[in-house]
Amino acid sequence: MKATFIAGLGLVLASGFLAWNYAPVQKYREKESQQFTTSAPSAPSVRPAAATAKDNTRIQVALLLDTSNSMDGLIDQAKSRLWNIINTLTTLKYQGKTPVIEIALYEYGNDGLSPRENFIRQVVPLTTDLDLISEKLFALRTNGGEEFCGAVIKSAVNALEWGHNEADMKLIYIAGNEPFNQGRVNYATAVGEAVDKQIYVNTIFCGNKREGITTKWKEGADRGRGKYFNIDSDRKVDFIETPYDNQIEAYNTKVNDTYIGYGSYGMAKKQNQVLQDANAKSVSKANSVERYVSKSKTVYKNESWDLVDLSKQDPAVLKKISKNQLPKELQDKTEAEIRKIVEEKSKERETIQKEMAVLAKKRQQYIDDVIRRGPKGADDLGTAISQSIVEFAATKGYTAEK
Repeated sequence: MKATFIAGLGLVLASGFLAWNYAPVQKYREKESQQFTTSAPSAPSVRPAAATAKDNTRIQVALLLDTSNSMDGLIDQAKSRLWNIINTLTTLKYQGKTPVIEIALYEYGNDGLSPRENFIRQVVPLTTDLDLISEKLFALRTNGGEEFCGAVIKSAVNALEWGHNEADMKLIYIAGNEPFNQGRVNYATAVGEAVDKQIYVNTIFCGNKREGITTKWKEGADRGRGKYFNIDSDRKVDFIETPYDNQIEAYNTKVNDTYIGYGSYGMAKKQNQVLQDANAKSVSKANSVERYVSKSKTVYKNESWDLVDLSKQDPAVLKKISKNQLPKELQDKTEAEIRKIVEEKSKERETIQKEMAVLAKKRQQYIDDVIRRGPKGADDLGTAISQSIVEFAATKGYTAEK
């Protein structure tokens, strides 16, 4: 194994959008993705309705991460870039609507995984539950292993619920540092299956550019109609703190108080929301602020456990939900009283999110200014990601909010 540290994964994931070409395909009604929880409690009997393809287009990103011994840097970099990537994606609109953002997570190349499964594991399927992605990403641990790129790509292509709307962006990013052609599953066949489904495969080699070419990583991207990247393993990301961070952090505390957990895992998910705040902050304060900003966006929604979000999606839910699905403090209240509380929390959240959005815009302008004034070669995550996504989105008919 070659000990490496990935820097710039956020730039890779965003700028890779420039390399894809799409063909029209038939529309369909997408099934709701299954959501995983840490303790796997039973799901509530009142289920939020799944968005369909005609409601919104989808941006679907599957992250396939090598968790063999040498990849601690890769996992750390993914943790530090998750919320920045999400915030960049949330600037996109398609025909005036915000696309549904779904992310899936796989690990491969870990000795702790089953050899019968080619040392791969679907950690999370395509989901809109961003806290779940964060939770599972921070739980990943590296451990030895054999890295079979073809096998993990094939699994992602066939096991995930990919969209069928012609405007959907369906993307695979696979990162690692061993030859791309290892294992019994032929990588060319696996990549070909992805292309047949209009899924575009982008490869991230952790090491020297020439080595990535000779070990088939570039060929994998070429066959997958995606983009090949190699990463400077020594370069670390410079986080930029701003004068607006403390205010955004204070608003985040307030917005957390507007969530009302319902169902058998509502309380656990509400606690997990706070835990993922802490996980983001363990990387850096600036990273945690990126997460807080995400929570001011429409893509951060939790109708599967939050009564406020569920009521927005289904205004009649308070007539259907049983008392035992409500938190204890609401179980002795009338429907009218509960509705009033939910409406007040909803209005409070909207007010806070608007204030956070204003600060977030000022914060990004500050970061962009720092990057522009910096020396050539400084951390280019801010403007470079935004410019690359906007450029590609324009070719697909997307617009980007400033």
